[in-house]
Amino acid sequence: MAAILSTLQHSSSPEDIRFHFISSLPSLHKTILRSFPYLRCQLHIFAPSPVQGLIFTSIGQALDSPLNYAHNYLPMLLPTCLTKVLYLKSDLILVDDLAATPLLGKPLVASEYYNANFTIYFTPTFWSNSSMSLTFAGRNACYFNMGVMVIDLVRWRVGGHTRRIMEWMELQKRMRIYEIGSLPHFLLVFAREIALVDHRRNEHGLGRDNYRGLCRNLHPGPVSLFHWSGKGKPWARIDSGRPWLL
Repeated sequence: MAAILSTLQHSSSPEDIRFHFISSLPSLHKTILRSFPYLRCQLHIFAPSPVQGLIFTSIGQALDSPLNYAHNYLPMLLPTCLTKVLYLKSDLILVDDLAATPLLGKPLVASEYYNANFTIYFTPTFWSNSSMSLTFAGRNACYFNMGVMVIDLVRWRVGGHTRRIMEWMELQKRMRIYEIGSLPHFLLVFAREIALVDHRRNEHGLGRDNYRGLCRNLHPGPVSLFHWSGKGKPWARIDSGRPWLL
């Protein structure tokens, strides 16, 4: 609800925004309209069956949820008349207007980060196989956060990216080539097809364990949104009666 409200509040033309919600709960539509009765929106039900047998056990229950892989099927779930979408996860709050983010001739626009240990996402089996590891040949070690993406649905469909993602996931079931959740096969498919957007567009990493030193530094200067991509969601702390905890 906070994500919807903040999107509307910071848009230069909120009357032109149409929301498309991806969920496994048909009741979500009524819940949203109860708070936003005039919202232009459509609910698309994601059936877990296409991906359920391809999920490899990860490091957390949330990452293993079939709904966490729904973005793989966006061009199939959304109406064919849509050519461009701004994909936002629900654990964020906008403080800026993101509607004008350009596509820059790529199927995907996201914030890439070059200070991560890229090798940890893939197993020694992957790196020792030249036909697989060459996927990243000539590319700097970096990753991107999938919580905020601008997607060219036309280029995605023409490029057959959903099929390519599924092929990597099927290979993962036969021989473990990566470690963590739904990010690695996105890195594999979009290795050379990501247009960079300013990092301030996605201030992610909030809600991590500050006591253990897992929180990263915030971006300097103004940001466009706050993304609680860690386990510590502020609304969960408010519900528990402990909103002051880090």
